[in-house]
Amino acid sequence: MINERSEGVVIKVSGPLVVARGLKGSKMYEMARVGKLGLFGEIIEIRGDRYSIQVYEETEGICPGEQVIPTGNPLSVDLGPGLLRSIYDGVQRPLDILYKKYGDFVERGAESPALDMEKKWEFTPTVKPGDTVESGDMLGKVQETQLIEHRVMVPPGVAGTVKSIQSGQFTVLETIAVIATETGEYNARMMQTWPVRSPRPINKKLPPIIPLITGQRVIDMFFPMTKGGTGCVPGPFGSGKTVVQHQLAKWADADIIIFIGCGERGNEMTDVLLEFPHLKDPKSGKPLMERTVLVANTSNMPVAAREASVFTGITIAEYYRDMGYDVALMADSTSRWAEAMREMSGRLEEMPGEEGYPAYLASRLAAFYERAGSVICQGRDQRKASISIIGAVSPPGGDLADPVVQGTLRVTKVFWGLDDQLAFQRHFPAINWLSSYTLYQDVVDRWAEKNASPIWPKNRRESMSLLKREAELQELVRLVGMDSLSPADRLLLEAARMIREDFLHQNAFDDIDTYTSMKKQSLLLGVIIDFYHKSSEAISKGASLEGVLNLPVRENIARAKLIAEDKLESFEQLKKQMDEDFNALLREKNTVC
Repeated sequence: MINERSEGVVIKVSGPLVVARGLKGSKMYEMARVGKLGLFGEIIEIRGDRYSIQVYEETEGICPGEQVIPTGNPLSVDLGPGLLRSIYDGVQRPLDILYKKYGDFVERGAESPALDMEKKWEFTPTVKPGDTVESGDMLGKVQETQLIEHRVMVPPGVAGTVKSIQSGQFTVLETIAVIATETGEYNARMMQTWPVRSPRPINKKLPPIIPLITGQRVIDMFFPMTKGGTGCVPGPFGSGKTVVQHQLAKWADADIIIFIGCGERGNEMTDVLLEFPHLKDPKSGKPLMERTVLVANTSNMPVAAREASVFTGITIAEYYRDMGYDVALMADSTSRWAEAMREMSGRLEEMPGEEGYPAYLASRLAAFYERAGSVICQGRDQRKASISIIGAVSPPGGDLADPVVQGTLRVTKVFWGLDDQLAFQRHFPAINWLSSYTLYQDVVDRWAEKNASPIWPKNRRESMSLLKREAELQELVRLVGMDSLSPADRLLLEAARMIREDFLHQNAFDDIDTYTSMKKQSLLLGVIIDFYHKSSEAISKGASLEGVLNLPVRENIARAKLIAEDKLESFEQLKKQMDEDFNALLREKNTVC
């Protein structure tokens, strides 16, 4: 029996929280329209006859006695052709359409469909009448953008026999197929609607074994992530979180990019909105927006919409995952989302947890990150796909003991710790190689050993050992000075410096250095390690440290990261020059002797 819903009235307004009475039959997380303007709201607490509603718009002017109308539906998103290239707010209102209607400032209560309901798409069927279909099976395809083919699927929970199917041009609301099910006929459209708080169903989760190649050397070599993995990027103000996320959005080895600006400063989100439409996809040369969806919710927008923006983004990501695509989702920053939860929890008068955050902070973070993964999608073709989530965290003062950081680290497997001291030294990406970690290292090492270079794991381990030993020696140098070190230790410091400056440092704004393939990364690090080994050998044979450090090849090694991807044969010439320089150094030493 369906509960009859009744309208309610506002009895209390506390910022974004509105308390209403009389909403008989309404349920948790049901959407409601508040006040004369019909503001978007979501029921988040029910105490007897008192319904607490978090409103996704400014509540200024709302007063007790105004009506509240329940919609009967949870917060949901529209899914279909037209999502890509779109810029949405936290509740999936298209900002470009609202800008044309209302100008720079969106009016409260403004509505606009998330998808263009009048545009006709060319639909090509992939099944025929009489075929049996189940949830997740493809009914047909639409060329959504130049880069992405949109696969129209049977919605979850629907299975039966195709009674009829059409080809041609249709809107997302028109019936494209009729499926005879056990409960009657189902009219399939190109658009689906899905509640954002419910994960879309899958057949099976798979272990993540394929790396998410980002082209960022410090990430791919030392702290890699897999497709279907989860990563955390915490760091203080000015340490480069946003630039790291932008680089991952541009270069990550994913088919679809979802970028969520969750409570970020307006100027940073403006940079994203202005920059992304002009970025070129490195694989195709087409605009990057052809495979990107932006969800913009800046810090001056209503605080309650921050939570909605995160779940809106992940639901869109799951939709494209179900088509068989690898999706990378960037959330910047989840700290702002947690702050919104803290504010709403305080207004609900809930018992506060650590630092005022609600007691359910960790479970909400987990509910978000656990929707990542490498999966077998629904459908008989058993297609594999993945969602990778990278969440930036902005702890106050860079304090990694912050509850949001700790709650995130419990559920993510990669930690890219940004260091403001490295940023002040102009070392970018400012990922601290001594504090960061990844739990995918063994998996990626095995993959890289087969697909990039047989010596990938060996060089990586030796490089990290050099960097750790450098940190120990630096403490000694500060106490007793550089002159107290042996030539071998001074050479080690120089090798570690080359790894830091010639390999880990990467210029995001240089056309060549902004992206480095796995093969080039292996060659570049291999040259530095070879130089260290040959230098150690030369010193053991009597060569001076100064003579080794003044070899001409060192300058060419420092410039090697600017070798173009189509000229990797230059590394062989670099190795030959290295052999020649060391042979000349040893001959000179023997002649002097």
